[in-house]
Amino acid sequence: MASRASAPITVILIVLIAVVLSLAGGGFYLFQKERVKNLELQEQIEEINTKQRITETKLKDSEKLISDLQTKLKDAQGQIDTLNSGLQQEKTASQEALGKIEQLRIDLEQQKKSRSDLENKLDQAQNDLKKTQTQLKNLEFEKSDLETKVKNLEEASQSEGVELGKIKVVPEPAAPVTTAAKIQSRRMQAAPAPAAVPVASEKKAKTLPLQSLEGKVLVINKDYSFVVINLGNKDGINVGNVFSIYHNNKYVGDVKVEKVHDSMAAAGVVSGDINKVSEGDKIVQKVK
Repeated sequence: MASRASAPITVILIVLIAVVLSLAGGGFYLFQKERVKNLELQEQIEEINTKQRITETKLKDSEKLISDLQTKLKDAQGQIDTLNSGLQQEKTASQEALGKIEQLRIDLEQQKKSRSDLENKLDQAQNDLKKTQTQLKNLEFEKSDLETKVKNLEEASQSEGVELGKIKVVPEPAAPVTTAAKIQSRRMQAAPAPAAVPVASEKKAKTLPLQSLEGKVLVINKDYSFVVINLGNKDGINVGNVFSIYHNNKYVGDVKVEKVHDSMAAAGVVSGDINKVSEGDKIVQKVK
């Protein structure tokens, strides 16, 4: 009975041992498999860490590059601001120059109008002078006629033996004397009118400097054929002065001063081609 009872127990033990061994083998297999996976994971983690370190290095380099680019951007922005400021100053200076040119153009137009008025007055004075000269000739003819009559009267009185003092001829010679005085007065009054312009011109011509002045062209206005030069009243420049323009030391034409300011003057082109004139060209005064 005891041997029969121990037989199932032995079988059970064997089965249990087999199960335990199977479980142990399976566990060992799983352990080995897990160990392999862990090694693979560690390798992957190491590779990821290596990539992370490389990425961090690249990130630092990128941050440094960004910082350098930001510094350069600030420098470029500063240069742009400086250029904008210079451009604004140039624009302001250009507007001021255009304003001065416009004022010079207006002054030039007024000068031309004044010159036209003076020419008209001169023509009127010349016409008045011609009329006065015609009247003077008529008065001289009347004077000559009266003198002839007085002479004939004197000859007649002498031939008749009558003294000249007894003949009342005083009113007749008095007329030519008075007429001559009027002629002289009219001549003195008429003479200054046409002579005013040339006398002023002679005085102005005498004040011209003996040495040739040199300067340069500041502005050119091709529409109205005039230039602005850097010489003015402080340099002794007068209206009517003539300057020669040289472009690269080559003569291109002459200009005549028509309006004078303190440090600049406007001059109209009197000869040459204004299209050949450039800003900065040298000008030399013509001395007569």
